[in-house]
Amino acid sequence: MKLNCDLGESYGAWQMGQDDAVMPLIDMANVACGFHAADPMVIRRTVALAAQHEVEIGAHPSYHDLAGFGRRSIAHSAEEIHALMLYQMGALDGMCRAEKTHISYVKPHGALNNDMMRDDALLRAVAEAVHDYRHDLPLMMPVSCRYREQIAIVEQAGVPVLLEAFADRAYTDEGLLVPRAQQGAVHTDTKIIVDQALSFAEKGGVFSINGRWLDLPAHSLCVHGDNESALEAVRAIREALKTPAT
Repeated sequence: MKLNCDLGESYGAWQMGQDDAVMPLIDMANVACGFHAADPMVIRRTVALAAQHEVEIGAHPSYHDLAGFGRRSIAHSAEEIHALMLYQMGALDGMCRAEKTHISYVKPHGALNNDMMRDDALLRAVAEAVHDYRHDLPLMMPVSCRYREQIAIVEQAGVPVLLEAFADRAYTDEGLLVPRAQQGAVHTDTKIIVDQALSFAEKGGVFSINGRWLDLPAHSLCVHGDNESALEAVRAIREALKTPAT
């Protein structure tokens, strides 16, 4: 199972994460596109670092919310979602071309990611934007208890799907991420993170925060780069899975 991490989220003098140390340990880098984090220099450096380590690059678009780190929901029409997605994918793609690499997939960030999992119309708008940008570009989306239904919506737009699970986040009984404001939503204990990663990799699911078993098959595991324990967690997961970074 491939490991992915949200990277390139620094902004000017403000530093986020340990990108230089994390990048060699992962398979897929979700690179901020400037709307929730990152500036042009950060984006280009992150793309160059990913290319150096032969890590797949994913566009990580969000609502236009620098102040809230993209974690606040913003009401948009389908046309506006389409435009903001194209804008951000295009910006990252330009940096990739300069570094002689390319975008391999798209993974929405934060509130946009959570909202599209609750709103089929929004998911459809996101998928259509990805399709219009590049027909063969996969959409990475969180696996939930409705994953079959949601895959159908994305595939109807002509977009391939990558299902993602989170090693460092708790799940509701519906297979959605527990809101960050709720106690226990984010795992910081490395053992808990590794155990959850192994549960997804070996059993195809995880227990919810209330103890309910959830069948949640996934193609990729995420560890958040803004989590202080991200580096330790990625190293521990890589060792536990006994698979080298590709």
